[in-house]
Parts: sequence; structure tokens; C-alpha cells
Amino acid sequence: MRPAVVILAAGRGKRMNSSMPKVLHRICNRPMLRHVVDAASMLKPSRIVVVTGRSASGGEEIKKSISGKNISFVIQKEPKGTGDALSRARAALEGFKGTVLVLNGDVPLITAQTLGRFLGLHKKARNDISLISFIAADPAAYGRILRDKTKNILSVIEEKDATAAQKKIKEVNSGIYAIESDALALLKDIPLNTAKREYYLTDIIGISRDKGYRVKAYRIGSEEEMRGVNTISELLISQQALRKRLINRWIEKGVVFLDPDSVFVHPEVIIGKRTTVYPGVYLEGKTIIGGKCTIYPNVRIVDSVIKDSAVIKDSTVIESSIIGAMAAVGPFAHIRPGCDIGSAAKIGNFVEIKKSVIGDGSKASHLSYLGDASIGRNVNIGAGTITCNYDGKEKHKTVIEDNVFIGSDTQLIAPVRIGRAAYVGAGSTITKCVPPMSLAVSRAEQRNIKGWATKKLKVSKGQRVKGSKL
Repeated sequence: MRPAVVILAAGRGKRMNSSMPKVLHRICNRPMLRHVVDAASMLKPSRIVVVTGRSASGGEEIKKSISGKNISFVIQKEPKGTGDALSRARAALEGFKGTVLVLNGDVPLITAQTLGRFLGLHKKARNDISLISFIAADPAAYGRILRDKTKNILSVIEEKDATAAQKKIKEVNSGIYAIESDALALLKDIPLNTAKREYYLTDIIGISRDKGYRVKAYRIGSEEEMRGVNTISELLISQQALRKRLINRWIEKGVVFLDPDSVFVHPEVIIGKRTTVYPGVYLEGKTIIGGKCTIYPNVRIVDSVIKDSAVIKDSTVIESSIIGAMAAVGPFAHIRPGCDIGSAAKIGNFVEIKKSVIGDGSKASHLSYLGDASIGRNVNIGAGTITCNYDGKEKHKTVIEDNVFIGSDTQLIAPVRIGRAAYVGAGSTITKCVPPMSLAVSRAEQRNIKGWATKKLKVSKGQRVKGSKL
């Protein structure tokens, strides 16, 4: 039978120095709690129950961050500890028979692989209660695992209640439990800790042992994976660990990182084989990078698709767009949301494109703004070209058909259409549609006024300006 999952996420997180619920602080652009939910979801549980705190606004924020059809929420109205928090979840588990996996919303690096192995050990041994333990370099923040001479677990003791000898123990409790549904009745036997006025879930271990239940602690997983987050410093440590984990995963799949320590890759990013990523690159959101691409330094790509063999040059920003195969973008280009750049297209230095389609093989190599435009194949956009898409009230569209040549320093006043294979002379302001195969030129006639500079500079009559050959 599939397990049920309870995630304890009611902690206020005072040490985070933030009004935001602790579990909503982000690691690699996802709330901590989202990482835990995603790991649990890979086990295909029958249900996930999230226990939140009493803050109405915080509870609503948490619901928005992890909504799902198999997720329900329970409020712990008063902060009475982990034992009480799990008790609050029992109503949402009504009718469930099987294993309840208890997780913490502030342990974001836990993996589905470790959880799956843990549940396998629990079921194979037919335990009533199991927990994950690990060896901590500094165990002071964790409950110590106390074992008997035969290495069976006796209980878990918190730091403040431990003796000097017990404080030397480095095997500690991760806070991850597998509890058979029948054993949840033991929650009512957990005593109130008079010092903290809380019910400690850790006490269920000693209680269950005393009552003859089958209990085991499995030392699996790494300290890094089990690390809880209680401060901003710990948040940054976990983010660094997750970042390295994600990058190493792609290295194993054939992606080349020239400086892995300087690159950030979000969990949902996909990268193809033989792609090379230079230093200072940020790949964010649901970005997909094809194979054999080159991503040069200081590039930021968000929620975009970069197809095979594309080249993204230095200091380029790409947002919510598609870059075609073998296209080249940058350096210093800005591809704003809603763009589709065609195969083998070239978008060059200081070019900004917004909500536009650029056809295969087309080029905008220098210093241009193209907004709300549909540009066909094999079009040349000269330097300094602007699609004037906004009239102060509304946005309008520019259409440029295949094989058009747009001369430098052209303004296209939308709405306007440039017909197939037409030419637009440099320095033109185009306000009317241009027929196919035509030349459009819009310039004032040049006039040369002789002697104007002499008068302007108040030079004496007949005196030549120094250096002039005229």
C-alpha cells in the first residue's frame, strides 16, 4: 500500500528574522517546502498532509506555494511542538491504514532515493516505528540517538536534556519517521515538556519501546541531506549544496562547465549533451538547453528554450522565449518575453527584442529595438532600426516579409507592413506599407549651405578656418 506523508511546517522561524513563514524561504528559486513536497511526491503517496502554523496569512501563502490535488492542510493553532503537530494531522489521515512518513518542511535537501530506501527497510523489518539517523560533525543542534549494548535504539534525547556523556554522541535524529497508522495512538502518551511547554515527537521512541513496539533507527543518508534550516546562513549553505548537486548531475550527463562554482542552475532546468557553459551563467525556471550549445559568460536565461547548437554570447538576457537551432544571440542582447528567434538567425550587439518572431536566417546585428514585430526569413535589419510600436495608448504590430533589407537608422511606425524582398533606404521613417520588391526612401533633401560655419564662428571675411581644405 502506498504511504501517507505528513510534513511538519508550522515552525515560526524566528531566527530567520523575516515575517515570511520559514518554509517559504527559497533555495534555487523554490520554497524550501516545495523541495520536500517534490521529494515526497516521487514516492507516489496516497496523500500528503501539511501542518502549518496559526498565522492565517502565512497559511494561505503556504497553500499557494504547494497546491496539489493530493495535498491537504492542517493548522496547528498553538506552537506546542512536533508531537502536537503530528496529532493535528490525524484527522486528515482518517481511514488510512499503512505507513505514515513524517518529514520536516525545513529539511529541503532530502531525496526521494533516501526516503524510498528508508521505507523499504522499515517494511522489510516490519517495524512499528522507524527513524533515520546520521552522524553529525556538530551534533549540538540535534537529538542524540541512545542505543543499548546490542545497538538497538532506546530513545532520543535533546541537547538540553542530555548528560555530558550523552552530548559526546554524534549519531543524531534526522526528524524523519516511518510510523504505522496503528502506532499513531501513542501520540496521546507523549508528556508535556514543562520547560518548553511542548510535546516532543522524539519521546514516542522511548514510549513505544517501553510498550513493546518494534522500533529501529537506520543510519542512512548524509549530514548534508538531513540538514535543517533555521537561519539565513543555513539557508545559503543548503542552497550551495543543492546547486553543486544539480550541476554534478548534468556533468555526469555530458555537460561541460568551465567553472562549476560560478554557475547557478535551477532544479527544473534541462541541459543537452555536449553543451558548454562558461562562468557566471544563470539558468533559471523551466529553461531547456539543447545539445551542443555554447553559453558564454554572464548570461541569464529564464523559462526559455534554447535549441541545438545555438550560441548565446556574453552578457545576454533571455526571458520566456525560444531560440532556434544554430542561432546566435548577443553579446549584450536582451530577448524579452514572448520572442521566437528562428534557426540560424543572428541577434547581435545591444539588440533588444520584445514579443516578436524572427524568421530563419534573419539578422539584426547591431543597436536595434524590435517590438511587437513579425519578421520573415532572411531579413537584414540594419543598425539602429526601431519598430515604433507604441502610440502612447496602444501597441501596434510591424510585419516584415521574407528577404527584406532594412537600411540602418530606420524607424518603422507601426502598424506597417514591408512586402517581400523590398528595400528600405537608410535613415528612413516609414509610415506607410511598402509593396513587395519596392524601394522605400523617406528623407529630407540634403542642402549644403556654403560659408555657414564661417559666419557661425564669426571668422573674418576671406579668412579660412584652420585645417579646412574647402
